[in-house]
Amino acid sequence: MRFINLAGYQFTPLENLLPLQEELKSLCSELKMKGTILLAEEGINFFVAGTREAADELMARLRKIPGFANLKAKESESKEQPFRRMFVKIKKEIISFGVEGIDPLKAPSPRIAPKALKEWLDEGKSVILFDTRNDYEIKMGTFRGAVPAGINHFRDFPEAVSKLPEHLKEEPIVTFCTGGIRCEKAGPFMEREGFKKIFQLDGGILDYFKECGDAHYDGECFVFDRRVGVDASLQETSSAMCFACQMPLTFEDQRHPHYEIEKSCPHCFGREKKIKIPKPRKNRKLKHEALEK
Repeated sequence: MRFINLAGYQFTPLENLLPLQEELKSLCSELKMKGTILLAEEGINFFVAGTREAADELMARLRKIPGFANLKAKESESKEQPFRRMFVKIKKEIISFGVEGIDPLKAPSPRIAPKALKEWLDEGKSVILFDTRNDYEIKMGTFRGAVPAGINHFRDFPEAVSKLPEHLKEEPIVTFCTGGIRCEKAGPFMEREGFKKIFQLDGGILDYFKECGDAHYDGECFVFDRRVGVDASLQETSSAMCFACQMPLTFEDQRHPHYEIEKSCPHCFGREKKIKIPKPRKNRKLKHEALEK
């Protein structure tokens, strides 16, 4: 059995959140979907998985919401259900940022399509790639030469921007993240702070992988579910996650002498440190061994 993983978002005003929340809870239970749907007055954000039929039915229902007829979702497949439970939550924001006055619907940053960005990089165009993701995500992989934001939570992004050199305000900058949603707020915020040539990678790393493969990209892409990472073909990789500190672990990390399944890894051995990201499957063997079966 194959599971269809759906990830998508749309910034469009939503009304009647409570009735919609209850309806989607009931529908997802009926369809045996798992994952999370976030609802807010500014729009919807979702990352869920289920059968092909369930995925199609859920998308058909979401597209019946007024203003969401063209709602898009990124798709990938997995052999196992990557989520433990199903949540439908009402939030203040569909991506936590905490900065008032940033409206991606009314004042978005210019987008650059994945193939257009690849052409820029092929040509050696002078452009700064700014990775808006968290440090533990970037550890898994990023664009060659990209500048990391240097954060552990997206709410720290404004402070990170304030530390950027002043001269960068005149340089062309392409922001990017996993699927594009963080850049919907990162880009307009940077423009408000005086950066004059901001572009956001349309669809994020996942769409870039789909259209351009791993050109100019080293490593894999961290995802917020039990797959941990996907490669340029959007397939689950052998990367795992430490059960103790919840840091992503590469194949090399899992071979390190300080890695003991469910006890420690090279990042937390001998100390206590925990980052709040999804817990992994309770595998009692190396993940690469499980994937080979």
